[in-house]
Amino acid sequence: MNSIQTLADKNQPSNAGSGDANRDGLNVAYSQTRVHTPNQQLLKENRIISAFTPGPWLEAYRMLRTRCLQSMDSMEWKTLAITSTSDKTGNSLTAANLAISIAMELDKTALLVDANFLNPAIANLFGIQTDTGLSDYLLHDKEISSMLINPGIDRLVVLPAGKPLFNSTEMLRSPKMVRLVNELKSRYPSRIIIFDMPPILSHDDTLGFSPYVDCVLLVVEEGKTKSDELKHAATLLKDINVLGTVFNKSTDHKIPFQD
Repeated sequence: MNSIQTLADKNQPSNAGSGDANRDGLNVAYSQTRVHTPNQQLLKENRIISAFTPGPWLEAYRMLRTRCLQSMDSMEWKTLAITSTSDKTGNSLTAANLAISIAMELDKTALLVDANFLNPAIANLFGIQTDTGLSDYLLHDKEISSMLINPGIDRLVVLPAGKPLFNSTEMLRSPKMVRLVNELKSRYPSRIIIFDMPPILSHDDTLGFSPYVDCVLLVVEEGKTKSDELKHAATLLKDINVLGTVFNKSTDHKIPFQD
């Protein structure tokens, strides 16, 4: 993963039943968490990697996972926010597939949190029907454990965004949200928490929330993201741990998408 500036100059669930580590990895039993039965055809249409057989396209996500985990493990980081410079660059899909890839690791679990309150996408990507989520915790003190959903993938739990929040920037910076982040990352040593965030240049949410996560991953789109946008993003994130960038929607046919 290249630095933003370089590109510019040329992006365990709290209510799981039991997680016992053995020589084959972590076994997680979801005794309370809602378990979603996935529609494999929908997952395939949405390019969710769990619906595909192994191949070069899937291997690209595994390589991204490995590079992220190497950097995060070396720093003992547990929380990662994924953002982009603009809409429709694919950061929600990147967040979902990275979370799945991390959950494939035998000694890791992943929690994927949809923190894009104005344009939530995570539940739809997995075909999950729900009307509650993170916003209900922030506004109404609804228990997080009652809203976690296993999308039918081992060692992965999703926290949907819930209802829209029009004061989302303030809520994401609230002491209540900061306490939640700290609790989520300290409860289980094997868990990586990924926050899907809005684009950093069009919403204040990501910039306001980024100091409370360990690091940020930026998604850029080939042929769309401009160098001045990358430079602007680099300036905004200059005091934040930027894990790297993901070059999305590439026309490099060495690793084509395969149905």
